[in-house]
Parts: sequence; C-alpha cells; structure tokens
Amino acid sequence: MSAPRATVKQWVAGARPRTLPAAIVPVAVGTLAVRPYEVHETRVVLALIVALALQVGTNFANDYSDGIRGTDERRVGPIRLVGQGLASPGAVRSAALGSYAVAAAAGVAICFMTSFWLLPFGIAAVLAGWLYTGGPRPYGYLGLGEVFVFLFFGLMATAGSAYIQLLRVPSVVWPAAVAVGLLATILLEANNLRDITGDTAAGKRTIAVRLGRTSAGRFVVVLCVGVAVAIVLAGLQRPWALIALLGLPPLVPLCRLSLSSAEGADLLPMLPSAARAQLLVGALLAVGLGNA
Repeated sequence: MSAPRATVKQWVAGARPRTLPAAIVPVAVGTLAVRPYEVHETRVVLALIVALALQVGTNFANDYSDGIRGTDERRVGPIRLVGQGLASPGAVRSAALGSYAVAAAAGVAICFMTSFWLLPFGIAAVLAGWLYTGGPRPYGYLGLGEVFVFLFFGLMATAGSAYIQLLRVPSVVWPAAVAVGLLATILLEANNLRDITGDTAAGKRTIAVRLGRTSAGRFVVVLCVGVAVAIVLAGLQRPWALIALLGLPPLVPLCRLSLSSAEGADLLPMLPSAARAQLLVGALLAVGLGNA
C-alpha cells in the first residue's frame, strides 16, 4: 500500500493558519513598543520568520505526536494530517523539523546582529514546542500547555521582539506582553474546551479536562478579563494603548459560548472569535504603543 499523500490545501490546513496570529501579534506589539526609537526592519523580518516558523513547526509537531498516540482519533475541528491518515507520520515529522530549522537559521542571524545570549531562549522555544505533545512525558498532557503558550507566545516573543531592537526591554512592554500571552492562551483554550471529550478518552489532561466543562468555561472568561486589565495597565504608561480595548468585542460571543452548555462541535465558533480578537487587539495595541 502506498503512503498517503496530502494535497497542498491539506498541508496548509494542517499548518493551522488560524493560529498564526499568535506568532505575528507579539512581534508587532514588541517592535512598535520601542518607539520613538528607530526600528531595524531586517530584525523585524527575521523575528517574524522565527515566530511563524516556530508556530507552524509546533503545529506540525503536535499533529505528529498526537497522531501517533491516537489522541486525534476522536477530535473535532481543524484537519489532522496524521490522525486522519492524510499524510504519513514521517512526512509530518519532517515538516515540523524543517520548520524548526528555518526558525533556527533566522534566530542565529538575529544573534549575530544583537547578542548570543538570546540563543538559549531560542533553543528552549524549540524544545518546548516539540515536547508539548512529544517525548515520553509531554507536558501538554499534564495541563501545562497554557503555561507554555503564555510564556513563549506572550512574554518571551513580545519582550524578545523589543529586545532585539534596543537590547533592552521598555517597562511598557511587560503589561502588553501579558495581554498578548493571554490572547494566545484564549486561542488554546478555544481548542481545549472543544476537545474535552476526546482528550479525556485519550488521557490528555489539559486544564480544560482537569477543570471540567463548567469551570473551564469560566476560566476562559477570566482570561478575557485579564486581557482588558493588562491593556489598561499598558495605557497607564502610554494612553494611546487604550484603543486596544476596541478590539475586545469578538470575545463577547466567545465568552457566551464558554459559559453555555454547548460541547464539542457546537464550540467551533470559539476559535475564529479568538483569532479575530487576537488580530484586532494586537493590531490596535501595536498602533497605540507605537504612537509614543
């Protein structure tokens, strides 16, 4: 029997493009937060390459690891290349490693331009992405995935994007990074809340599984409130950052769904709502911070 060969469209869907705002937003926010100082465009481009390649690599790594464990057999929602038999595990693993290699190359280039003290953080990001669902004891199965997303796609990515511009991190970046990290965590929770039934059956103990459907829904609301608070804290230093509050409306239907009794496929609208909020808040926050 010949190995499965996914189409280009399926490979693109397998990269989970709706998660890519989680890579773009921290770079935009961290970069524009350094204004009125000069922005180095080449470093911005390289930072975007690192962030996007890490996100895509992690998505493929999760697809591979969850697929060979059988976790994706009961999933609803976005396409799963390995779990649905659309691509071989080896091909998806190669796609993940190739993406990480692109991120590493761009990251090393940034180090040459700035500081090699950044290298350990880059290595940690790659390892964290792979070990999220990979390795003998994946921490994503222990309910620690939200910590990874908040730290690496929030604090580290945002602060790192500012650092490579100035070789320091302005204080206003930290509350902005918290907002960015919480938005990325909401995106993850939109997936985990939807997948509670399948994850429970597969032994994947996400925070949503540990809390249960009702409490996990309330947790999503807490995260949304946290985004608003972080924006206000950033606005205390740069008042224009408060325009990011105008990007919060997509979180309203998301919160309604999270507090409802809906389960499984009925929660699918949460993911695009989370992605829209991430893009809107991220764009407005970046513009507001850049108006220094």
